Amino acid sequence: MSHVELKKVVLPNGEEIAYREREGGEEIVVLVHGNMTSSVHWDVVIENLPENYKLYAIDLRGFGQSSYHQKITAIKDFSEDLKQWVDLIGIKEFTLVGWSMGGTVSMQFCADYPGYCSRLFLLASGSTRGYGYYPLGEDGMPDRNNRVSTMDEIYGDTKYKTVQHAYDTKNYDILRQTWDMVIYNHNRPDEERYLKYLEDMTTQRNLAEVYQALNLFNISAVHNGLTDGANRVKDITVPVLITWGEHDLVVTKDMTQEIIEDFGDKAIYKELNGCGHSPLIDDLKQLLTVMEEFFSGVSSVNNG
Repeated sequence: MSHVELKKVVLPNGEEIAYREREGGEEIVVLVHGNMTSSVHWDVVIENLPENYKLYAIDLRGFGQSSYHQKITAIKDFSEDLKQWVDLIGIKEFTLVGWSMGGTVSMQFCADYPGYCSRLFLLASGSTRGYGYYPLGEDGMPDRNNRVSTMDEIYGDTKYKTVQHAYDTKNYDILRQTWDMVIYNHNRPDEERYLKYLEDMTTQRNLAEVYQALNLFNISAVHNGLTDGANRVKDITVPVLITWGEHDLVVTKDMTQEIIEDFGDKAIYKELNGCGHSPLIDDLKQLLTVMEEFFSGVSSVNNG
């Protein structure tokens, strides 16, 4: 197995960013994690992508072993950190892979900084129109008619309080139940890996801020029900692959359809069979095949 090293750098903005670097060939791939995760959760990809790829997996601000000195207020804060980080370590012409919230960060980065990323792989990504935060109704399901607009509403919501309390008390049972119910569809990580993931989740220090940043995010050309679209999708000019697991309970088919609609013929779409929100665990072999086809420019899938 290729050598993987955990490194840290201090950005010009004062944040210390941790990242994993795996030795490899000329082709650079940068992996950007989602909410409730960090670079730790990319381990199966890092261990199994062929050695001709040079891999980096970043811990975004407030996650994993990165610092959280300044609170984030928008997804753009993460993408600005990403820009300072790639400049500091000196990489260009890389493929960007964004999972879930990491997809929104990666889209913002590509819109703002053309000439850096050469391909964009969206894995179960949050929508171009954001990820609305809906409080739980009396039936225990999100109340789609009652989208929150303020941080105070998030702080008062049952879903936020449940996850934050599990973090604060290191209640791995609640976190495991949540992931078994909502994230994993077909498979579970082995016990050693799962425990590592659960421990890592509790390092997150920005849960409420991330919920609200996703709630406000909108780079489409339309109003998302809370914020006007910034109309930035048009500025993403690199090849884009949109992937989505057919049983994903976190990012819905409707959200994925928004991304497909907003990119139009500028992107291609691939549905991942038998997968939920974590194709990395549900069907790693399928995911790696789709990734490698896209990285090498041989993807032949059609818009869906």
